[in-house]
Amino acid sequence: MVSRRACSFALLLLLGAGIFGLVYSPAADDPPQPDKLDRTVLPIPEPKLAPITTLDARNAKAPPRFEVKAPQGAPNVVIVLIDDIGFGHSSAFGGPIHMPTLERLAANGLKYNRFHTTALCSPTRVALLTGRNHHVNNAGAIMELATAFPGNTGVRPESVTPLAEILRQNGYATAAFGKYHESPPWEVSVSGPFDRWPTRSGFDKFYGFIGGETNQWVPGLYDGIVRIETPHTPGYHFTTDMTDQAIKWVSAQQTLTPDKRFYLYFATGATHAPHHAPQQWIEKYKGQFAGGWDTLREETFARQKKLGVVPAGAKLTPRPKEIPAWDGMSADQKRLFQRQMETFAGFAEHTDHEVGRLVAQLEAIGELDNTLFFYIVGDNGASAEGGPEGTYNEMLALNGIVGKADQMMAHIDEWGGPTTFPHFAIGWAWAGNTPFQWTKQIASHFGGTRNGMVLHWPNGIKAKGEVRSQFHHVIDVAPTVLEAARLPEPKAVNGIEQRPMDGVSMLYTIADAKAKDRRSTQYFEMFGNRGIYHDGWVACTRHSIPWLMAQNPPLTADVWELYNVDQDFSQADNLAAQQPEKLKELQAVFMREAVRNSVLPIDDRRAERFNAAIAGRPDLMGGRTSLAVYQGMTGMMENAFINVKGVHHTITAEIEVKDASASGVIIAQAGYFGGWTLYMKLGRVHHEYNWFAIERTNIAAPAPLAAGKHTIVYEFIPDEAKPGTGGKSTITIDGKKAVEGHIPKTQPFAFSGDEGADVGEDGETNVSPDYKQGDNKFTGRITKVTIDVK
Repeated sequence: MVSRRACSFALLLLLGAGIFGLVYSPAADDPPQPDKLDRTVLPIPEPKLAPITTLDARNAKAPPRFEVKAPQGAPNVVIVLIDDIGFGHSSAFGGPIHMPTLERLAANGLKYNRFHTTALCSPTRVALLTGRNHHVNNAGAIMELATAFPGNTGVRPESVTPLAEILRQNGYATAAFGKYHESPPWEVSVSGPFDRWPTRSGFDKFYGFIGGETNQWVPGLYDGIVRIETPHTPGYHFTTDMTDQAIKWVSAQQTLTPDKRFYLYFATGATHAPHHAPQQWIEKYKGQFAGGWDTLREETFARQKKLGVVPAGAKLTPRPKEIPAWDGMSADQKRLFQRQMETFAGFAEHTDHEVGRLVAQLEAIGELDNTLFFYIVGDNGASAEGGPEGTYNEMLALNGIVGKADQMMAHIDEWGGPTTFPHFAIGWAWAGNTPFQWTKQIASHFGGTRNGMVLHWPNGIKAKGEVRSQFHHVIDVAPTVLEAARLPEPKAVNGIEQRPMDGVSMLYTIADAKAKDRRSTQYFEMFGNRGIYHDGWVACTRHSIPWLMAQNPPLTADVWELYNVDQDFSQADNLAAQQPEKLKELQAVFMREAVRNSVLPIDDRRAERFNAAIAGRPDLMGGRTSLAVYQGMTGMMENAFINVKGVHHTITAEIEVKDASASGVIIAQAGYFGGWTLYMKLGRVHHEYNWFAIERTNIAAPAPLAAGKHTIVYEFIPDEAKPGTGGKSTITIDGKKAVEGHIPKTQPFAFSGDEGADVGEDGETNVSPDYKQGDNKFTGRITKVTIDVK
């Protein structure tokens, strides 16, 4: 029998050497202890144990429990990602929007002023969370625009394992809160598969929304893979809710397992449209933008130089002709545009305040100093998707419809509240991207791809309040985390050989502000806007503009520009004419990188790719022309539901009512800002088509239904075969036509980014004001509803 002294000695050896991952938490200055686990292949296999031959358990010694823990000294990891905010928006980078949490972390950490994104939501997120380029993740654009071509399929390869899964299999607790936008749209249903949902992508916990945007007042929420109701909290706002959930999770996790490191991904829906903010935050900025976007840009540029986030010799790039001058706007336009920017600024400061609550809780539980904290101020440049004058309903812009100020003046006082779904004018996006050219989606220029980033880690960073100017990209975040955690990049995960990460760690910059760049090459491409960074130079071409829906020029006709960005911080001096050979050299590098990363063929289509048939991606309907749905089926997302937009179709509802006062929704799709609904009110059958909350067409049967079973058929016959067509609208009850009307126009490509189809109720916001939000369940019984596309 082994002596007690021998057992104690053996246990000490195990603790010291880290065998089986049994490690202790050292003080910050303790040297790292060796880790004997092979972490290059995940999952880490359990050790083989010798067979036990002792008969009686009282006479035997159990082997040590096998448990994988993070390496000794590994930090916690928090990644905060703000949506659609520009380099020149936040006060920490010279902007007009007060963001004290960002400023505080920067004062105790480092600012990175040459940090880059991909120019668009989903592509940046997959690159950030995997360390591979966005086309390698098959995310050449947002998931809703996936196509059949490699690099754009929307399906992350198994050879690309996310950072969350790597950390989870190395002993971290993992959680994601907020916006995800990395799941293929045809996989967003109860049928899955869930392999590319957060909880099958390495996160133990997920609370947030799956798509690209959500109503901040009434979001389409998931807890894990389960669609849940919006909490009925007075004054509810999603950013506050997700922060509450993140605080609860990290507090409980550290209380129950204080020695277990955590990875928390905190990706706000803010400041992506809709720009929804509590009124008191909007009012803080009242009157502060009366000077307009041209003046704001100049003021921001001066502050940036004073702060040192822009070099003293940098130039402010001029306003392109496609963006109007502030002085040319009418008095009404200026009043509207000021309100748009006040709302956005309040939205952004409110978001930073919520990040501050999370930071305060990390500090309260004693974990902030040992947390590698990335605060990434934007997943791309500020967005010009609102068009030249902005829009009070962003779904208009996403359908290629340009808003006009005179349509919006009636909504100015409610801008940012629950009855609007707003986006600001392009001039504000351009000003928010100071000092660079262009905006979100324009990957050729830094206005689309350069975002401020702050890195905070008191236990690992001695420098405070300094600026780092090495050229980096979101793909460099994952390798940085792995190096800080003393983890190798795995060669195989779950039996699948892994493609090496494209990123490089940024930790070399921490101790040396003048360290030589370790990223020498990076391509950029989005909707034909493309460029290449190589050894301090950028060659690029702006091919398309987000708010101009005219036919794009041939890719072969694009005019390329050339910048020495080591000397020209803002891409102000085009050297293409002076150095044609250098331009040609970089164009060749772009093509090499484009082939290596599956960037080709380039696809410059936008709104029409929302249609799966046009784009060539999978459709959950699989070409079906008929879909039967049943009471209780709710939250069926647009890309997982039969497409009725602008086509001849019928909706047949088999119902039973108890009396002549039956009410409630039989079936509805989308919500207040566009959609359609078939419902009953006081026994009468109604159909309402809601065109972007601007024009509503409601037809109703003249008499209430008697108690008993009934068959209701709604039919839409289009006027012509084109997107957005109007058409004849009829309701037939028990074989007899009850009412007929005409819908002047329909939404051409999309109803909603986050609201789905519901049977027996209308969840989230209500399509029709004829019934109440949250209180519209059908009082009768629905046997079946069948949608047939003719």
